[in-house]
Formats: sequence, C-alpha cells, structure tokens
Amino acid sequence: MALSTSSVYPERTPDAFEIAARLGYDGVEIMVYPDPVSQDADVLRRLSDYHQMPVLSVHAPSLLLTQRVWGREPWGKLRRARELAEALGAGVVVVHPPFRWQREYARGFEEGIAKMADETDVIFAVENMYPLRAGATEVTGYAPHWDPTRLDVGHVTLDLSHTAASGSNAMAMAAALGDKLSHVHLADGTGAPGGPIPDEHLVPGRGSQPCAELLRRLTATGYPGTVVVEVKTHRASTSQDRVADLAESLTFAREHLRT
Repeated sequence: MALSTSSVYPERTPDAFEIAARLGYDGVEIMVYPDPVSQDADVLRRLSDYHQMPVLSVHAPSLLLTQRVWGREPWGKLRRARELAEALGAGVVVVHPPFRWQREYARGFEEGIAKMADETDVIFAVENMYPLRAGATEVTGYAPHWDPTRLDVGHVTLDLSHTAASGSNAMAMAAALGDKLSHVHLADGTGAPGGPIPDEHLVPGRGSQPCAELLRRLTATGYPGTVVVEVKTHRASTSQDRVADLAESLTFAREHLRT
C-alpha cells in the first residue's frame, strides 16, 4: 500500500512522506510536479531514508499542468522518469497515453514504450484515462486511445476514478487486462454526467466504483503489484481533515485486501 504524493496537495512532497510514515503506509508514489523536490533524486532519497518510506513508483509528468516539467519532449520526460525510478529503487513508472495533439508521440507510442521497457527493469504502466464530454458529444483527448485494453502495451495502471469518469466497468476492465494489470490507483468517483470535474479522486467508498470488489479480486488472483491511494484532499478544511481522509483510505484498502 502506497500513498501518492499528489494526495496531500496543496501540502508538499516532504509532507507526503511524513504522513505516509505516520499512518503506516508501506511506501510512496512520487507525482512529478513543478515542485523541485518531486524531481530531485538526492532529496527524495534522503526523505525516503529519514522516514523509512521506500519510493515504490514514479508518476511521469503527463498532466497538462506539468507540460513544461523536464522540457516539452515526451520521450525525454519518460527517460527522466525512468532514471528517477532507477535512482530511487522504484519498480514502476506510471504514464498517461499521449494527448491527441501530440501526433508524433502518439504515432510511435506503443512501439516506443516497448523499446524503453527493453532497456530497463522498470515497468512502464500505461494508465487508463477518459474521454471528455460536452452534452451528448464525446471528444477523445488521447491517442491512440484512452482505454489501455485497446492498446498494445505490456503493463497497465488501473485508476478507479478514471473508470468512473469514462463510464467504464472497472471489474470488466481488470478481467480483460489479466496479467497486464501491474499497478492500481485506488480512488472513487460518481461518474456523474455533465459534472464540471469528472475525474473526482474521492476517498474509496464515497463514490459508485467497485473499490472493495476490485481489492478483493486482487487478493483472490494473487496480484503482485502495488495499490496506491491517489485521492484529492485539496478541499479538506484542515490538515487534520486531510490526514483523516488518508487514514480512512488506508483502512478501507487494508480491510478489503485481507478479505
């Protein structure tokens, strides 16, 4: 069980290590942000050693708000993410499919991911995303596709907030992925149509997604990967409320992984 450093925003990357250690998480996932600490292997290693919190995975800077992190060339970003993961002993790099306007990157994405995977022991786990909707119109913002079951990639991250946003059946997606399911982002969502923020990243159990069922399935199938709590707590009234949400998420996960 790991805590994504994004889960403590607007608090800082070092705060994520402290909270994860205090609550009893097994490690952290580094979300590479404009925050310089999230990009610095030496500082992250010192935080990991001090809190005895291993870095289990690295989320490459694939978001719109990280467009300028590590330059604008997408393959360069992935190489930097891999180097950071290798330096910290993390086994997974989480990567989003290309945005549709990144045409050259999208055209060679599946082959490029396979080639990079051959150069390292680090796994590149492509995350399921979601289309954008305006009324009855659906716009695909990702290419070759937002659904990794339709991509020729070896490893996938399954995000339950994103299955809510896309209207996907999370259990069916997990079954279709089989051994390709290498990493899980645990969160929840309502999938409410027409909502202003479809990607909600709620505390598990507060939305409509089969969070408990998926965790039980992971245990039953001998899933060997990491489950990462990736929830949004930026609306928490106080730091204490934020920590309470992260404690609730960990308790939920451990309860259903034991079932």
